[in-house]
Amino acid sequence: MTGTTTKTLPVVTTENRSARGPFLVVCEHASNHFPAAFGTLGLMPEARAAHIAWDPGALGLARGLSKALDAPLVSAGISRLVYDLNRPPHAPGAMTERSEVFDIPGNANLAEAERLRRTEAIYLPFHAALHAEIARRLASGRPPVIVTVHSFTPVYFGKNRKVELGLIHDADPTFARAVLIEAKARTGLDCRLNEPYSAADGVTHTLRLQATPYGLHHVMLEIRNDLLADDLAISAMTDGLAPVLTAALARIGTETNRKAAI
Repeated sequence: MTGTTTKTLPVVTTENRSARGPFLVVCEHASNHFPAAFGTLGLMPEARAAHIAWDPGALGLARGLSKALDAPLVSAGISRLVYDLNRPPHAPGAMTERSEVFDIPGNANLAEAERLRRTEAIYLPFHAALHAEIARRLASGRPPVIVTVHSFTPVYFGKNRKVELGLIHDADPTFARAVLIEAKARTGLDCRLNEPYSAADGVTHTLRLQATPYGLHHVMLEIRNDLLADDLAISAMTDGLAPVLTAALARIGTETNRKAAI
């Protein structure tokens, strides 16, 4: 998908809703689609296709994990530059004026009415849909383990990043630490906890909003995007990470999530 498409995409899509596995997969930065209602934000096509606009490879991996883990998937259909769904409405980064070295002209000095318009059109429907999937599973006695899928660029402000798989958590590190142990044992990836980001960087809003209040196990997967460069690479990463997640859950058991259902 490129940023030049004129196709109208939904704000949020839920796939594999009838899945019976213990996980729920989320991809907030799945798309670099710029709806006509919000324009191109003054960006050239090259910028709209770049990693600043989305997480390349993340949706493919999220779909692979959804299938492999028999898990529902909730994904976004609009570029994070229009609204970053992993940021709360009051955060500057929700509708950022600058991403790395790129100015975002269409986000400069946004009026209150425009911030409200985007919040109502994008943020509220997405998080309502995600919450609905969580609530359905809570009601059926199957509290889900929340796995959010992201990718990051190999070079950031001119600095090479050696980490290949980052595992990030909100308040409870239990599941992320178990995933780290299993990933180190089962893959050849350079795996690190709370790199290249952590909750201190404000990147766990979805987890804080949707998982932490219910005491749900959770992890944010950050994969270096050169490892998701094509379908073959995405398939290989799926094959590597699906058993890691399953083994991590077996390692810690599901006691916390069981308590959440009581």
